[in-house]
Amino acid sequence: MSKREQFLPYGQQWIDNEDIEAVVTTLRSPYLTTGPNIQQFEESVAAYVGAKYAVAFANGTAALHGACYAAGITVGDEVITTPITFAASSNCAKYMGADVVFADINKDTYNIDPADISRKITRRTKAIIPVDFTGQPCEIDVIMDIARENQLVVIQDGAHSLGAEYKGKKIGSQADMTMFSFHPVKPVTTAEGGVIVTNNEQYYEKLKLFRSHGITRTPYAEEQGEWYYEMVDLGYNYRMTDLQAALGSSQMKKLDSFMKRRRQLAALYTELMKDIPGIRVPSQLADTNSGWHLYSIQIDQEVTGKSRKQIFEAMRAANIGVHVHYIPVYWFPFYKQLGYEKGLCPIAEQWYAGALTLPLYPKMSDEDVKDVVHTLSTVLQDRMNTDE
Repeated sequence: MSKREQFLPYGQQWIDNEDIEAVVTTLRSPYLTTGPNIQQFEESVAAYVGAKYAVAFANGTAALHGACYAAGITVGDEVITTPITFAASSNCAKYMGADVVFADINKDTYNIDPADISRKITRRTKAIIPVDFTGQPCEIDVIMDIARENQLVVIQDGAHSLGAEYKGKKIGSQADMTMFSFHPVKPVTTAEGGVIVTNNEQYYEKLKLFRSHGITRTPYAEEQGEWYYEMVDLGYNYRMTDLQAALGSSQMKKLDSFMKRRRQLAALYTELMKDIPGIRVPSQLADTNSGWHLYSIQIDQEVTGKSRKQIFEAMRAANIGVHVHYIPVYWFPFYKQLGYEKGLCPIAEQWYAGALTLPLYPKMSDEDVKDVVHTLSTVLQDRMNTDE
């Protein structure tokens, strides 16, 4: 089997000269940490998704932590989320002392199943954290209806879905709060960074307080003098730098073109793989437009004759950077020691067993996609030839 000369990662940023110049300009300015670029970046994100407010954080995990704080989540509360996600989606609730309840996924959309959310609600439930896994929007209208019926807060984890659409609306305007991540493999990047968008002014003020040590200018402080400030709650140093925000504002100008390219590449993958035995291409929920952060296929080992691990290793040996997203969160030792056991979410566990992420990012060429599919087909054919 042929091997690519250069390794093709599953995801990668796309930085151009305009982005570099934006950062260099900031380096030459008086502000490197908290400066005017922060507000400009926040306003660009809020305007893009149709939200009133945006608060930038040092990373997506910090942003989720801030959202849990703003929602008033505390010890004794329960927060419902999906197990097929990065650990931060549940860890943020643990940071506040809450208990995490995992709801199973829908086998077709691979997002959290609203019906199982309803089954898992108790008198202790305080919030729901649905995840737009791979960039495909969750059923946020249904989830919001469930939340309103039960007086719950919804924090939408949109780490994968900036630029995605649900029933004609950009992700970010439907939930009580929505988090976007700006890690290098995400739709756009600030190197590291996160944002919470919301239409709720009370949440907005709490988020700002939380990201900066719980320090603010109170009326009393204003009476004391220009230098005086007060710490009114226990917050964190979760602020984004002006350098990051400068890069983010520049990247936001390219988001629509990045989204267009991701969708073109995803469509090409789907067309090329639709007839490969044992491979299930990702399905899409009606009335949505995925952000296609990830292209995750399902492998049927009974048909392919090869395990996911065998296919993974063969693809990596050919310099194709496949990956697996994600291990069910409650399988991790930290959660196991808290009493979570395998079998808790059977559909999620079955999905994980066959999941394989293929490279997908805007800088890829059509030839890269064809190379990935050709290599995958060759890996599968090698086994078929051996069986014969």
